[in-house]
Amino acid sequence: MDAAQPPVRVECLSCAPKTFPCPQCGKRGRRKEIHTRIVRDIAYGEIVVLEVQVGEYRARCSCCKTFRSQPEGIEPHAKYTNRVREAVIDRLLDDSMSMERLRQALQRDFHLDLSDGFLYDCLDWKVRQVEMPQYRQWTLDNFSGTLCIDEIHLGHRTLLLATDPVNDFPVAFALVSANDQEHMRRFLLNLKNCGFMPKVVITDGSNLYPVVLAEIWSTARHQLCVFHVIKDINQHVLDGLRRLRQRLARQGKKRKARRGRLSKAQIRARKRHGKTKKQQAYFIWKHRHLIVTRPENLDGRERYWLGQMFAALPALRILRQFVLDIYRLFDPQQSPHQARCRRAALAKAPAYLADPDLAKALAMLTPDKFEKMIAYLHSPVGQRVRTNNHVERTNRSLRYFEKVRYKWRRRRTIVRFIVLAIDRWYHRHGQHRARPKIVCKRKNKPRISKEVVYTTTTTAA
Repeated sequence: MDAAQPPVRVECLSCAPKTFPCPQCGKRGRRKEIHTRIVRDIAYGEIVVLEVQVGEYRARCSCCKTFRSQPEGIEPHAKYTNRVREAVIDRLLDDSMSMERLRQALQRDFHLDLSDGFLYDCLDWKVRQVEMPQYRQWTLDNFSGTLCIDEIHLGHRTLLLATDPVNDFPVAFALVSANDQEHMRRFLLNLKNCGFMPKVVITDGSNLYPVVLAEIWSTARHQLCVFHVIKDINQHVLDGLRRLRQRLARQGKKRKARRGRLSKAQIRARKRHGKTKKQQAYFIWKHRHLIVTRPENLDGRERYWLGQMFAALPALRILRQFVLDIYRLFDPQQSPHQARCRRAALAKAPAYLADPDLAKALAMLTPDKFEKMIAYLHSPVGQRVRTNNHVERTNRSLRYFEKVRYKWRRRRTIVRFIVLAIDRWYHRHGQHRARPKIVCKRKNKPRISKEVVYTTTTTAA
């Protein structure tokens, strides 16, 4: 039995007055004749057809000879209304659908059979509505002085991104062909020419940034991401745990297992003695993450497991104490002088220097590099940003949308999608921020200016 046919609803829409203003100069022309065309609208579970009547007018100006009226919400020569276009953009950006699934969803819910060309035309139509200079001015007005910079690889291209972690908004991006200092210098120079003069610039430990930042923003403090520093230090701590665990496991191999089945007395004796060295080594390796876990993130069971690890291998207490001292070293509530004193005490601790892996970790905390690690302590308490996580979260979101959901690979399509994604973010999360007000001369009442949208700072490939 055939499926039930969807209901068809036909509506008439007339936009053919006797006079209509010229779309270029606004001078009204007189109607010459009326034309009718069919346009599809969107409605759940039914087919909506609009019979649109438009007028053709004789122009009384020098702009053109004739022109046609156009109803609001329908583009010239369009077969679908703007509501259909908005539905395509919503499902692409908000629902993270691919083009194929997007087409299937609109066919299932609204009985719209859309082509690939129309879907891409919807993206171009939305991009043309983005006003870049206004958003650039908005970012300048709301810039906190702290800038996060990071790069991400999208196929054979590299995306350079800058964000404001304090006020939580993207500043600018550039899509370049190579991840080198020349493209990074050009990207940062564009930011400087736009008027951005940050006080603190937060980056990871890449070699791209120190020379370029000292050249462009010589007065800005360079903050190294504390998250990456602690991650590298914890890796050395886990290397030390691996070395101690292997030593414990080798001790368990000295005693050979006896042949035959164990008697009940032997089973009870083994239970009294507890786990073997090999079992203890496996238990330590299985719960090795507890050594580098922050104390506030440990629950009761994990604290008990940590105590068992110390009982089996007491040398782990030195590793754990070193990790706690490192976390205390980057406390955001301390002063720069207190942080320097703590680093000097760590560098002279005999117990830490005796361990080869902890000695490598201490070698990373050189005085010059440590000053960049604690640059956040010179900022006010409410604006101390220690990590580069804000820009990295934004990069991961863009990578998820671009690579997994919709695989853009041409330069034009990547830039178009990123502009649309950040513009959608601004309309969803940035409108609550303070916007400039304009006083109306007639009624002397304040009114809000037009919405500002995202701008980009792109760099040539």
